[in-house]
Amino acid sequence: MVQNSGAYQGPYASMVDGYRVGADYIAAHRVFVAVDDAGEGRLLGFYSLIVDPPELDLMFVANDAQGAGIGRLLIAHMRGEARRAGIDHVRVVAHPPAEGFYRSVGAQRIGTEWAKPPAVMWDRPELVIPVAVDSDRAAEESSS
Repeated sequence: MVQNSGAYQGPYASMVDGYRVGADYIAAHRVFVAVDDAGEGRLLGFYSLIVDPPELDLMFVANDAQGAGIGRLLIAHMRGEARRAGIDHVRVVAHPPAEGFYRSVGAQRIGTEWAKPPAVMWDRPELVIPVAVDSDRAAEESSS
């Protein structure tokens, strides 16, 4: 899913070239998945939450599932997990084309993570996602 992501085509392709979320990553991180429960259990998306310091490490939605609310479902789930862990906000360093999505779910831009060649060749927005119940409601209302 990571390597085939439509968001990482063209100039962004080098960022995920050879990137793999395998058993070692899953064993070391809190990884949550969204699957299609209408039959085959197909992976629709996933995210990884780091608790200390609080950060959304990865979040991907399958290309053909984008626009179906999977990303919002994952963010709502992430907020619940963060609340249970006593976290009031989660940092995310976003892929530039994803900034609009994160803002639509209530994230606020707090800065810029500057490029670090050769690993990352472009600047990325740094955002904070509030975790409070009120922020969930506000994000839902702003998307209506």
